Amino acid sequence: MDDITLAQNNTVIDNNLNEDGDFLDPFFLQDEAATLAAGATFSQCAVAGTVAFLHGDLGAGKTTFTRGFLQGLGFVGKVKSPTYTLVEPYELNDLTVYHFDLYRFIDEEEWEVAGFREYFNDSSICLIEWPEKAGYLLPEPDIHVHIMHDGLQRKIQFLANTIQGEQCLAALMTLQNNLANDKNQTA
Repeated sequence: MDDITLAQNNTVIDNNLNEDGDFLDPFFLQDEAATLAAGATFSQCAVAGTVAFLHGDLGAGKTTFTRGFLQGLGFVGKVKSPTYTLVEPYELNDLTVYHFDLYRFIDEEEWEVAGFREYFNDSSICLIEWPEKAGYLLPEPDIHVHIMHDGLQRKIQFLANTIQGEQCLAALMTLQNNLANDKNQTA
C-alpha cells in the first residue's frame, strides 16, 4: 500500500479537509488503478459500523472503488457487482463488508423479508451503490462517496455525514499525508 497516492491535479492531497472537517475537496482518479487505490486507502480509515453511500452514474467506478476497498482489507477473491442479488457479503476476520447495489431495487417488502436491516451493525461495514433507490429504509450514512466522470478520468469526493464520518475523513487525510511523506523520503 506504500505506492498508493491519491492526487489532485497530479499533486498529493494536502490540507483539503474543510475547516468543519466534513468534506475533502474532489480529486482526480486518472485510471482504474487510481480508483482501486482510492478504495484501498479508504478501507484503512473506515471502521466497523461505517455506512458509506456510493454515488455516481452507471460506469462511474463504484464497484471498482469497492473492489479496491476490499483488497485494501486483504480480500483476494473475485469482487462482483451485486446488481441482481442486491448484496454481496465479504467475510474478513472479525468484520463483514456488505456491498449493496440497489440499482434494480423496487420492492420495500423485499428489504424487510431479506433481513437487510440486520446487516447494518457494529461488526460490519456497508457500502451502498444507488442508495436513493431505498430511500428511508437505509440508515443515515457516515460518508458519502461521489464518483463522477470528468472527461476521460474520474473525480471523487468524500463527504462526512456524522462524527464517525468526520473521524474517517481526518484519518484519510492523515494516512494520505503519511504515505506522501514516506514516498518523498524514499525518493
